[in-house]
Amino acid sequence: MVESKKLRPTLDAVDQKLLALLSEDSRRTNQALSDALGIAPSTCLSRLKALKDSGVIKRFTVEVDPEALGRSLQALISVRLRPGARHLMKTFGEELRLLPEISQFFVLGGADDFLIHITAQDTEHIRQFVLERLSSNPAVAATQTSLVFEHAHGSSLT
Repeated sequence: MVESKKLRPTLDAVDQKLLALLSEDSRRTNQALSDALGIAPSTCLSRLKALKDSGVIKRFTVEVDPEALGRSLQALISVRLRPGARHLMKTFGEELRLLPEISQFFVLGGADDFLIHITAQDTEHIRQFVLERLSSNPAVAATQTSLVFEHAHGSSLT
C-alpha cells in the first residue's frame, strides 16, 4: 500500500518570511516573530502551528560546533555498495544513524549510493572510521574520502 503524503499548504509571503526568520534563529519568541512580521501574536502562533502540522516545518534542531566536541576535522565520504547488496541500502542507512562521527548522510542516485559527512579528531580518526565502519562492511564495494576545508550553510529561504 502506498503511503499518502500530507497536503502542503500554499505558502504566502508571510509564511515565507516566518520560515526565513526561523531559519536564521529558531529560538525567537512568538512575540519577536509576530513583531517582525507585523501580525498579531495569536495569528503568528496559528501560522506556526499550521506549518508544523502540515509537515512544512519538520523539526527544530540545535547545531553544535564540532570543535567543541574535539572534532575539528570534517570529511565527506562517498560510498558505493556492491551490486548484489543493493537490498541492504535501508539497513546500511540505519547502521549509519548510530555512528557518532556522522553529522549527516545522503542516499544518492548515480554512481555512488551514499554521501556521508563526518566530524573527526584527526586524519587517523577518519582513517579508522573508513576502515572499521565502512570498508570492513561486506556490503561496501568502494569508498572515496574528501577533506572539508570549509563548511557553510546556504540560505534557501532568504
